[in-house]
Amino acid sequence: MFGKLIHKKSFGLAIALFAFFLILPFFVSRFYIYIFALIFVTGLLATSLNIVLGYGGMFQFHHSVFYGVGAYGFVLMLTKTDLSPLFAFIVGPIVAALISLLLGLICIRLTKLYFGMLQLALGSLIWAIVFRWYSFTGGDNGIHGIPLPSVISSTSGAYYFTLIITAICLIFMYLIVNSPFGSVFQAIRDNPERSEAIGVNVKRHQLIGLMIAGFFAGVAGILFVTVEGSVFPDMMFWTFSLEILIMCLLGGWFTFLGPMLGAAIIVSLRTFVGIYTEYWTLILGIVLMLLIFFLPEGVLGYFVERFQPHDKAVLSGEK
Repeated sequence: MFGKLIHKKSFGLAIALFAFFLILPFFVSRFYIYIFALIFVTGLLATSLNIVLGYGGMFQFHHSVFYGVGAYGFVLMLTKTDLSPLFAFIVGPIVAALISLLLGLICIRLTKLYFGMLQLALGSLIWAIVFRWYSFTGGDNGIHGIPLPSVISSTSGAYYFTLIITAICLIFMYLIVNSPFGSVFQAIRDNPERSEAIGVNVKRHQLIGLMIAGFFAGVAGILFVTVEGSVFPDMMFWTFSLEILIMCLLGGWFTFLGPMLGAAIIVSLRTFVGIYTEYWTLILGIVLMLLIFFLPEGVLGYFVERFQPHDKAVLSGEK
């Protein structure tokens, strides 16, 4: 009974937050609308990483490559073909999921740190191809002046599109981590040897998890193009993958909404502290040091640990 009450409260809070973000553009300037849209995009990307990191226990060190592949797949379909923009929206995430599967098939033989290091190397190879292929990807100049549909070409249109798609993706990811697949995936994270001993196909589940994470990262890439109106290779560079990883750790990588909170903190630090100093990463480093010493489970994870089991299950995305 208590668990049902917590579920109702959490659902009500989610509806209230969504309603708040719906009316937000009426009360803030275009700059803040842009910042919130960027937080949604980055939070979605971090949450997609957390599917394989926090729930799957896989060290995904170069997740931003799928973010970039989704964005470039979307943009190239818009600029190089005469196909419908709707088709481009579909192609971007699918290509990102397929690339994630391909890298997974190569790296899946390794575990933990070695998996992450090999994926980092292969992801950097994809970045190098995009960075140097001027005739197709625009090279280090990127692609600008993208012909977006008129309904999402304005600041408010991009904001609402990003908000709605992010909400839909979060709902789907929440359902996935609470599905039987999600339960098995977490069991593999906790003890892959025992899971395999009871008949679970560990590698197949891990590959599916990688494809799911790559797909939603591709969606985030499309939303980034919608917000920024451009695409460039730096969004696939390994340092950005490290930043996304930090978002998961900062917010709480064993919680469902922790990466969203981590993204909000990092984007806010980069934006507002960066106004006063170019050394905002120094502030981030201090924050991370304090986090390691005092909140090793992350900001949201800290509060989740202090709730009753039913509360913890809701906030962490577990049944």
